[in-house]
Amino acid sequence: MTIGIHTSLSAGNLRATLIEHRHRFPDVDRQLVDGASDHLISDLASSAIDVAFVAGLSPRWSDRSLLLWSERVVAALPANHPLTGRDVIHWGELRHESLLMSQRGPGPEFLKLLDSKLGSSDPCPLVRHDVVLDRLLSLVGVDWGILLVLESATGAVYPGVTFREVHDAEGPTRLSLRAYWRQDNANPSLRPLLDLLRERYPDISAAPDAS
Repeated sequence: MTIGIHTSLSAGNLRATLIEHRHRFPDVDRQLVDGASDHLISDLASSAIDVAFVAGLSPRWSDRSLLLWSERVVAALPANHPLTGRDVIHWGELRHESLLMSQRGPGPEFLKLLDSKLGSSDPCPLVRHDVVLDRLLSLVGVDWGILLVLESATGAVYPGVTFREVHDAEGPTRLSLRAYWRQDNANPSLRPLLDLLRERYPDISAAPDAS
């Protein structure tokens, strides 16, 4: 079974789910594929992967999806940055900061968040990189800028990096995670994984927008 992911596995629900799935089904051969949401949805449509765990609702997908959980948005800061003195960070405080932005993972979703929270008239200085998450966090540690991540990325320790939640007027900012798959997928390993997801997250998976 090929599983598409674009969030960290250092902590959080996806990590716990994959650990539990491996414990229950030790004979299943799993392969993980990393990528941005559009890339994973394209792979799913072409049957290159069996299921994709993606942040946000994809307008390109008209087949099956399941709303799972949400994760808080967190800023990874250089340890000597003045904002580390705050318990939480508000979006307006990032307006003039240099932000590292990944073209992989949930980077595109963070761009949409920045636009909705700060507007496009006076955007943050963005420095785009096409590298994986651990390299970007290493750049934060040497004071190259601030990086937006999901809370699942906070399970690993990086020298010189401090994490702070990002809030708006209503509290912590969150992104929802969904599982996407094709209705006609005949892989016998897929259904037990979907059943496990519904078992672990019954309240959310029973919501009206879970299909």
